[in-house]
Amino acid sequence: MLFFRVLILSIIGALIGWLTNIIAIKLIFRPLSPIRFPVLNIEIQGLIPKRRSEIAKSIGKVIELELLSIKDIINKIIENEDFSEIKFIISKRISEIIDQKLPPIIPSSIKNSIFKYISDIVYTEGDRVIRDLAEKMVDRATAKVSLSEIVEEKINNFELDKIEEIIITIAKKELKHIEVLGGVLGFLIGIIQGIIVLIII
Repeated sequence: MLFFRVLILSIIGALIGWLTNIIAIKLIFRPLSPIRFPVLNIEIQGLIPKRRSEIAKSIGKVIELELLSIKDIINKIIENEDFSEIKFIISKRISEIIDQKLPPIIPSSIKNSIFKYISDIVYTEGDRVIRDLAEKMVDRATAKVSLSEIVEEKINNFELDKIEEIIITIAKKELKHIEVLGGVLGFLIGIIQGIIVLIII
């Protein structure tokens, strides 16, 4: 009989712990829109929907400061870029300009000499000039473009139920563990309560 009472209290504790954790997890996301209770003068809204802008801003800052910035991305592109193709395009364009702009009266040999001279400069100095230009573009890009703002804007434009779906998909296993842990702790607390009640009685 005494064992039965302790068992009942344990089961009730397990149910309370399990249900409490389920509700707590749901309240992270729901309700998506604020619900106001005028009589109690309180407003209820899920943690993530309520603080989405703050979360988005924090994630954006962390990504830009700790992970990567626009400068890092562009520098990586420049480092891995083979400038030979760019130099070939420049040389080709110079050849076209020389053909178009120089008068037909100028002999082809002179035109070719001019092209060869300029082309040699492009191929010998091209890497340095292109890299210098790219670095200036990096400085301008980093001054104008903020990766943290891009990330923040993207997160803020996400549908709230889509964010919920993504988080639940990623952390499904962990969230289930939290629910089960609530039941286990509730069960243990129920046993302790049952023993205390029996001792007092």
